[in-house]
Amino acid sequence: MKTTIYDVIRDYIANGKTGTIATIVSKDGSSPRNTGAKMFVGEDEKVYETIGGGGLEYKVQKHAIKSIGNDEPQLMEIRLDSEEVGSDGDICGGVVEVFLEPVLEKHAEVYQRIDHLEKNGEKGIFITSFNGKYQKTLLEEDMSITGDSIRLDDNSFFQSNINQLQPRLMDETLIETIHPSPILYLFGAGHVSQFISPLADTVGFQVVVIDDREEFANKKRFPNANKLIIKDFKDVFNQLNFTGEEYVVIVTRGHQFDKDVLEESLKKETKYLGMIGSRTKVKMILEYMKECGYDEEKVDGVHSPIGLSISAETPQEIAVSIVAEMIQVRREKSE
Repeated sequence: MKTTIYDVIRDYIANGKTGTIATIVSKDGSSPRNTGAKMFVGEDEKVYETIGGGGLEYKVQKHAIKSIGNDEPQLMEIRLDSEEVGSDGDICGGVVEVFLEPVLEKHAEVYQRIDHLEKNGEKGIFITSFNGKYQKTLLEEDMSITGDSIRLDDNSFFQSNINQLQPRLMDETLIETIHPSPILYLFGAGHVSQFISPLADTVGFQVVVIDDREEFANKKRFPNANKLIIKDFKDVFNQLNFTGEEYVVIVTRGHQFDKDVLEESLKKETKYLGMIGSRTKVKMILEYMKECGYDEEKVDGVHSPIGLSISAETPQEIAVSIVAEMIQVRREKSE
């Protein structure tokens, strides 16, 4: 499982160290990363994650290091214009507003809980106030609160803010939402899947590997997988949750298994559905699905042959092409 920025923060606090979190909270024009991008700068000057690199990140990093020891959050505005191009080489012209917040031991429980929600696919809202008093509050869907207390009469605040994908800065209060990482149901535990799993994990997918062979679907072969399910391909659908946001990749060991999984997947709502195979095999299976009465639009929406067209041949290359296509779908839908 991918190490998160909150894993790093937890370790720093446990070792009596501190640092600064930098979050892009607004941008005007072009910039390397979107709002919500974060990085952590430790007191030892080590940097984790990125807000875009280049001159932008260099300036924020230096400012973050200087601010360590200051227990109050601050906003900094950075212009990426023609002057920046000349001095630092940035070619993204725009204005970026970055929120810098000190990591304090008193907020350790909030950071730990945020990390728990992210890793367990749960939703939440965390609120950072800095109007004379630096406070952090995490609000969960069941209205439980971690951190500094706030008064809420009902769940209307949660419901009206949880679907905001980008952070919002209002009256010296930063409101951010926690949304589950997308789930990848990876059918088949062969060579290609062994390379898909760590790649997908690295770019933020929760990987669930599914196969009917325990000697293939195990932690030794898939150390990065969030979950391993040993079960018949068709029967397993009874225990999988589908909300329409899931990614399904079909790379089993045979055409019949591929067809079985595709048939069950077409009965569900998915964000991405892809199946490996030659054009001849793919055409035959997709035509069969249409003849069986499956919705033509859904069948035509299957990514197959799977992956971006990069002339991939090896399992490693095929994995790259598949994960790249998943990223493309994720970004097209969210931007």
